[in-house]
Amino acid sequence: MADKKAVSQTAAKPEDAKVEKKAKKADDGKKKVPLTTKVKNFFGRIRKYFRDTKSELKKVVWPSKQDVRTNTITVIVVVIIAALVLILLDLAFGGIIQLLIGA
Repeated sequence: MADKKAVSQTAAKPEDAKVEKKAKKADDGKKKVPLTTKVKNFFGRIRKYFRDTKSELKKVVWPSKQDVRTNTITVIVVVIIAALVLILLDLAFGGIIQLLIGA
């Protein structure tokens, strides 16, 4: 019988239930942090990011000048070959289209 009264009371006042939920959300154990602390934490995180980045860059094994030169030449040659293939395909398909259209 007591359960029915509790159910009917909460069903009768849904506004009260919403207010209680908001009160619980507002007081969920989190402390208010002052703005100055937030700013210090923000800049502290930025400082930590750059410090971590610097330490990671020290671990990088950088390629030698010869490796860079070889890789650069390889990339340039591959790009030139790809450009030539695309030019030849464009000319071939353009010629075929002109034959079909008859222009």
